[in-house]
Amino acid sequence: MIEFAVQGVEMPEMDIRKVSAWIEEVAASHSRRVGNLNYLFVDDEEILVANRQFVNHDYYTDIITFDYSRGDRISGDIMISLDTVASNAEKFGVPYFRELLRVIIHGVLHLVGINDKGPGEREIMEAAENAALELYYNA
Repeated sequence: MIEFAVQGVEMPEMDIRKVSAWIEEVAASHSRRVGNLNYLFVDDEEILVANRQFVNHDYYTDIITFDYSRGDRISGDIMISLDTVASNAEKFGVPYFRELLRVIIHGVLHLVGINDKGPGEREIMEAAENAALELYYNA
């Protein structure tokens, strides 16, 4: 089950069914099934509080992923700052919705086991994000 909620921000415009089906398709392409995924869209201040409280980071991020996956079933809570999504879209010169989709799937890719902190991992994550975005836009 995939759920989307907001706290302190408005729900972004998107086709929830299409996005949910896409998330399931991306998970399946990595030999995983979707369990319970809870997306929470927040503002920068809320994600900063969560970063400080749960990850000991004192800075803004676009996403925090809490992984509760077991076996081949991915589950987790994914917190996304819509403020940072908007500023990153502007910074990188991409449409807001495309950047939002990139961040939505970034959390899923973490849940399937792709990391982005070590040497060479960022490139692997970017390639997986781009492949997932192609699935969305070519559906």
